[in-house]
Amino acid sequence: MKNVALHSLGCKVNRYETDVMGQKLQESGYNIVPFDEKADVYIINTCSVTAIADHKSRQMLHRAKKKNPEAVVVACGCYVETDPEGAKLNENIDIIVGNNRKADIVSILNLYFENQGSAIDKCLDGYSVTDINDPGQKYEKMELDKMPGHTRAYIKIQDGCNQFCTYCIIPYARGRIRSREQEDIVNEVKLLADNGCKEIVLTGIHISSYGLDRGESQLLSLLQELNAIEKIERIRLSSLEPRIITKEMAEGMAALEKVCPHFHLSLQSGSNDTLKRMNRHYTAEEYAKSVELLRKVYELPAITTDVIVGFPGETEDTYEESRAFLEKINFYEMHVFKYSPRKGTVAAKMEDQLTDKEKTRRSNILLNMTKDQSKAYRESFIGKQEKILWEDYETIDGKKYLIGLTTRYIRVAAPEDELHISGACPGHISDHLIKSFLRDDTLLI
Repeated sequence: MKNVALHSLGCKVNRYETDVMGQKLQESGYNIVPFDEKADVYIINTCSVTAIADHKSRQMLHRAKKKNPEAVVVACGCYVETDPEGAKLNENIDIIVGNNRKADIVSILNLYFENQGSAIDKCLDGYSVTDINDPGQKYEKMELDKMPGHTRAYIKIQDGCNQFCTYCIIPYARGRIRSREQEDIVNEVKLLADNGCKEIVLTGIHISSYGLDRGESQLLSLLQELNAIEKIERIRLSSLEPRIITKEMAEGMAALEKVCPHFHLSLQSGSNDTLKRMNRHYTAEEYAKSVELLRKVYELPAITTDVIVGFPGETEDTYEESRAFLEKINFYEMHVFKYSPRKGTVAAKMEDQLTDKEKTRRSNILLNMTKDQSKAYRESFIGKQEKILWEDYETIDGKKYLIGLTTRYIRVAAPEDELHISGACPGHISDHLIKSFLRDDTLLI
């Protein structure tokens, strides 16, 4: 029995795929161990969304080989797709596995061990890597039947992206959109529900495009089917494009009691000039309309977003236009990123690249804004009853608390020494009065 350690970098899709690989390996007789332990095989599911992510992926591969020079190190995913020649030349890598071959991890490893001692290509004669950008690529079937965490499971519903934003390498790493069969998703969720899963998070590279490769959007019909699964209590969505929030979509979701009023609507900039150069397919006004629709059908929905500052050509005026728009929308949380050129993208070749000093200045202004907005949003729930899904224990300032999340993804803490009074319990949902702040990012019952 060989010991295998897995590590996932980057997005929730990678995390899901890593969980599936671990499950397949365990079922085939491999022993899964923590990544920090010595193992016979290290599998790193890499990320390549930025140059920094690429660097971290290479660092992790080096760390694995250094931990056990005799181990087999497997590089999976986006780094392999965006820099195949670099991966082949990387002396820390023994096997490379592309983004549409992760489900074959057991066969790939077995083939490697069968041929050990003889000359073998890292690609195993091309078996482990396919042309991800071939329009004929199909959705790679992967499925979980056991919940890797205590309460929540990520469910991958699609892969690929057709958007081609000028700053993004992902369409080249993940290929065109490929939607998973609805029946397969429903069956997976039912299996997880039978094994104690309370909450699912629908994830993918571009879940707003779910079903479009089959002719039309099928995201709402999928939500309706999942909402009917008895043992599932919460359905959460990962990042959405604002254009999918039509009146029909907003009202349709609001009619489903299990869909959480928590929506991550990707923005990137509040300036139409910058959005156009990013090749984002909406305007700031259209984005604001989507937010308005959600706030009309939900009470205080938690709306979060991503923002890039310092995009090439972002002037002081267009930055200020974006900042004012962000202030007006008043998000629950903003994830603020300083623009980083990614080799292979259109934006990396654009003129008027900003200095890191200027990007940092602009970023800090937005980070302070989101800190204030987030605290004000959380404060609006003090004195209200909320349903909390309790997860795990955490020590804060020397005291142990049970931590949970509301439907709006607000962290809530219950003191361990008061659990017998409150009825809070890991893996369960219970109703509680929110009393105060424990700290800026956590409320207290």
